[in-house]
Amino acid sequence: MRGPNTVQGGMFSYLSPEVRVPQNHPLRWIKSQADEVLGEMSRVLDDCYSDMGRPSIPPEHLLKSMLLIALYTVRSDRLFCEMLDYNILFRWFLDMDLDAPSFDASSFTKNRERLLEKEVTAKFLLKVVEKAREKKLLSDEHFTVDGTLIEAWASMKSFQAKDKKEDKNPPDDPGNPTVDFHGEKRSNATHESTTDQEARLMKKAAGKEAKLCFGGHFLMENRNGFLVDLSISQATGKSEVDEGLKLVKGQKKKGWKVGTVGGDKGYHQGRFVRGLRECDVSPHVAVREGWNIEGLDKRTTEKEGYAISQRIRKRVEELIGWLKVIGGLRKSRFRGIEKLEQYAQMAGAALNLLRMRRLLAG
Repeated sequence: MRGPNTVQGGMFSYLSPEVRVPQNHPLRWIKSQADEVLGEMSRVLDDCYSDMGRPSIPPEHLLKSMLLIALYTVRSDRLFCEMLDYNILFRWFLDMDLDAPSFDASSFTKNRERLLEKEVTAKFLLKVVEKAREKKLLSDEHFTVDGTLIEAWASMKSFQAKDKKEDKNPPDDPGNPTVDFHGEKRSNATHESTTDQEARLMKKAAGKEAKLCFGGHFLMENRNGFLVDLSISQATGKSEVDEGLKLVKGQKKKGWKVGTVGGDKGYHQGRFVRGLRECDVSPHVAVREGWNIEGLDKRTTEKEGYAISQRIRKRVEELIGWLKVIGGLRKSRFRGIEKLEQYAQMAGAALNLLRMRRLLAG
């Protein structure tokens, strides 16, 4: 029998979002862990707000929204606020009723900025890592560091000379003016982006095109490939080594043992090897042929542990690939280092929660 095509729906619904979400949905476990972490961070979140004034968007909603944006590759805050109007799964994850109004996109973005001062997202990532450590899923001895370029939200047309005189003639197209920079020598010393002053002109390798970008730096533990820390910096030739050492030293300060740190050939530099040796860490970085670096010789490279580190370090590429493709970090949607790092930390926490669930389920 052919079913009727009912045009007019019922006026009332007696089902809650909790009933609509399947019991075996992967977000259920992630939600429980996120709620547990946010409960432990209640005092930190209280310090971000005044006791006076109108209530704003709850910080729990802001942080869990960033997890959803990363997990479901939502391309912008505005699109997320639009999807929240009709996506029952998102509303359930945020503990919102079906008749509750969605967030205003401008207010959503503005309220998220107040979390920057207290480094809330960095603390959230740390709490997630600590939970994985409590479940004995982490190695506190063997790590891998790696870096990548994250394209900035700025076009090459915005990269202009710092001492450029203002052109009195109106542009042919105010929204997308014609700019002819062919034959002009441009560098970070003489030029900067008018869209994002913190972005720097950088290229991945010789023969590749230069782009305005930031440097992303990631520290992975080697047992199960969890992201334990990350940082965003200006893209310079020295940032990879400097930020890598900073991440390693940060783990030492937290009380982690950190016995070995692996890396690709980009870290086969004297400054990085010396910095690790000073921290009593064995450098397990790939060796460039013909390069002799003091502190890294056959006494290290011929050990079995070095070969294991070199094999496992490739997992960090999978981690970075997820953050770029699924997490949306291939091209920044923010201006400036602070906001980009804030989102990157929540994307890293989302990846860790997803990986923790799979490991515990297995």
